[in-house]
Amino acid sequence: MTTQSAPIDLYYYPTPNGHKISIMLEELGVPYTMHPIHIGRGDQFSDHFLSISPNNKIPAIVDPEGPGGEPISVFESGAILKYLAEKFGQFYPTDARERVKVDEWLFWQMGGFGPMLGQNHHFAIYAPEKLPYAIDRYRNETHRLYGVLNKQLEGRDYICGAYSIADIATLSWSLGWERQGIDLAEFPNIAAWQERLKARPAVERGLALKLDEERVNLAEDKDAQKMLFNQRAR
Repeated sequence: MTTQSAPIDLYYYPTPNGHKISIMLEELGVPYTMHPIHIGRGDQFSDHFLSISPNNKIPAIVDPEGPGGEPISVFESGAILKYLAEKFGQFYPTDARERVKVDEWLFWQMGGFGPMLGQNHHFAIYAPEKLPYAIDRYRNETHRLYGVLNKQLEGRDYICGAYSIADIATLSWSLGWERQGIDLAEFPNIAAWQERLKARPAVERGLALKLDEERVNLAEDKDAQKMLFNQRAR
């Protein structure tokens, strides 16, 4: 099994995407150093961060012990999860067919369950003008996606049978069900799956990773909203 001597640098803010990687690193038990990226203050536009994450989004990592022993930076949470899973040989099947299944559900989360729920948050909570069509559009899609996940979890403890990066990618977004307008009682398989995952000590630690200062309340901080929702590359 691969070991890690030097800490992995984690560029992080406590969002659903940030939590994916803090959970993964805690599950792997490898050393890491958390570098806060205060997205409400614009840290994501710094030259240093853009050299690591050119899309100016968290999370990102720098592994000083990358392929060939040379440092490597990785951005996009799904790519980071795959990189770490493959490097350390955990939470990602070796069987080709099982690996495809995990990839399917990882990409489902990256392409749908994250972005659609994020739009739900934006139009229902943060948008200065409440647009009923947009709110209904994304809440309905959120509800549909919860139904897809609930069906997949029927008779399974985890999304693909065994615990994997598909579960790690999906959990933190699902924990915002109340603000997404979801009645979790309608999706009992998801509720049971959430409790199963939250009982894992590494998941608890990953979700609890905090910054040195209080997180910005985006629903109330208008300056932070301007920074996040009227972004322009610098």
